[in-house]
Amino acid sequence: MDSSAIVEKYFPQLSAQQKAQFQELGNLYAEWNEKINVISRKDIEHIYEKHILHALAIAKFQDLSGKKILDVGTGGGFPGIPLAILFPEAHFTLVDSIGKKIKVVKAVAEALGLENVEAYHQRAEKTKGKFDFVISRAVTRMKAFIHWVVEKVHSDKPEDNSGIIALKGGNLEEEMAEIKRMYQEISISDYFSEPFFETKKIVFVPF
Repeated sequence: MDSSAIVEKYFPQLSAQQKAQFQELGNLYAEWNEKINVISRKDIEHIYEKHILHALAIAKFQDLSGKKILDVGTGGGFPGIPLAILFPEAHFTLVDSIGKKIKVVKAVAEALGLENVEAYHQRAEKTKGKFDFVISRAVTRMKAFIHWVVEKVHSDKPEDNSGIIALKGGNLEEEMAEIKRMYQEISISDYFSEPFFETKKIVFVPF
């Protein structure tokens, strides 16, 4: 398995507790993945690069300190869990329609002592409350995703820069043309030098 050193390479200001949490994160997912397949078997060896660091690209784009975040279709906890370690002052609500994946999310959050994480087995539309940001990783096409979460984004104060932050890959021109609204596309290779990130993007849709 690759190591948490790749996280520290790009986030050198981590506290001792955060370093320990990131180190433990890979072990926890390796253990849980033996019981419940939340990460593809071939990817578990590269969990720090392909899942944890990938999730943390959002932190390079947007400071989430003190914000309320909804992670839709979180699967085993991505991008929410790594971001919750990085931003202990933010509050994360992680939802997924597959119950066994939320079981893993809850167990991982508890094992790491993450008190800023709630996880629910439900669809985004059923989630209560308003959020500063809705985040996701390759859940569905953006047009459908916006329809699911448009009521969840808190946008009373435009200066807060609220909206959707999605991790996606490849050529997004056709998909993003469907939404008929402004958006921002950022190459993750602007932040991270590993070849894996060459085709990976952050898409921000402001509300």
